[in-house]
Amino acid sequence: MIVDAATKTIRLILVGKEQEFAFTRTESIDIPPLSQIGLYVHIPFCRNKCLYCPYNRVAYDENLAGAYTEAVLSEIEQYLSKLGKIEVTSLYIGGGTPTTLTDELGVIIESIREKFVMSGDICVETSPGDLNEDIVRKLKEAGVNLLSIGVQSFDDTFLKILGRDYDAAQARSAAKIAVSADFRSVNMDLMFALPGQTTADVLDDLKEALRIGANQVTAYPLFTFPYSSVGRYLRTRRVKTPGIFRLRKMYREIHDFLIQNGYERVSVWGFRKGDSPRYSSVTRDIYVGIGAGAGSRLPAVFYLNTFSVDDYIAVASSGRLPIALAMDMTPELMKYYWLYWRFYETYIDSRQLRERFGNDVKLKVMLGLARLLGLTREDRNQIELTERGAFYIHLLQNYFILNYIDRVWSAAMKEPWPDRIEI
Repeated sequence: MIVDAATKTIRLILVGKEQEFAFTRTESIDIPPLSQIGLYVHIPFCRNKCLYCPYNRVAYDENLAGAYTEAVLSEIEQYLSKLGKIEVTSLYIGGGTPTTLTDELGVIIESIREKFVMSGDICVETSPGDLNEDIVRKLKEAGVNLLSIGVQSFDDTFLKILGRDYDAAQARSAAKIAVSADFRSVNMDLMFALPGQTTADVLDDLKEALRIGANQVTAYPLFTFPYSSVGRYLRTRRVKTPGIFRLRKMYREIHDFLIQNGYERVSVWGFRKGDSPRYSSVTRDIYVGIGAGAGSRLPAVFYLNTFSVDDYIAVASSGRLPIALAMDMTPELMKYYWLYWRFYETYIDSRQLRERFGNDVKLKVMLGLARLLGLTREDRNQIELTERGAFYIHLLQNYFILNYIDRVWSAAMKEPWPDRIEI
């Protein structure tokens, strides 16, 4: 109730009454002329459905995988007819576990290369249980140059808690294979705030990632979405994740350790070393999502494909876009949507801020309060979140943004074509 009341108040102050915060049933979208766009492709298949994962995924099925690949190729073709042969500034392939379909990824990537002008990096997620030298070779041949490995931990105790299908030795082996393959960047995901995990345990994982040679480390806490199996798992075993004070201490130790070891912060959770490309799955401004449950963000609308893999295959293969839900965005909401993701990156270009907001009084008050609370510091060129500010943006995401995601995804996973979802 408190979160809902606070959300409504903040929305009213920032974006006014004109914005409706609801996704409604939609069969088609008007796509404006665009010169460039990001692409996201969702591969929902997993051989091991992790307890903690909240994303749209299904058990791997060879027959279903073939039909799904054909549906993805059909959806790509449909976007070509609507967008034309425009520039694709980045291609991100997530899941699920995309490397369950390694051979098919090559076909999908080649189709995108043929139909659009690829100018950016090709990013793929994977898991240590789904990575070996042969898969790495195929990814390289397909043109993948950024790789993210969901290691989560190099400690068998915590891998068991998370229900992973590999052990610490496999995690180390897969990470070493990836680093030695000469990708432009290898990101390693590590989780913290796990049940029973100490700060020393977290630092041990970080040290191992650095020793192996991760170009980027993304350290994020365990999320317990109500609909994810990890919530039920933790309740059944009566174990708890660390409270906010321990979470705060862990984040500070992670942040300081990585900075002291030559990494720079590139997002709330991400830290990069050297001049390798920044690996990020969420900070593209305008993008089209392809696949079951994929989201798309065009200039004035955010929309989602149906989450049902069967329905997705049927609709996309029939020559229609499998769009299920959409929410129109007013100019005010678009400004603050942009600002949120710049805060997520923890750096805001002052010139871009002035171009979008002008002399917005609400923004000045908000930024002044952030400075007063020690959440930001700034110079003539940029506003930067402090370590303290980065932590509290993360906390804000936990209480607000994930609450919105939970509402939408919970409904969309139960009903392939919902009429309306309020957030």
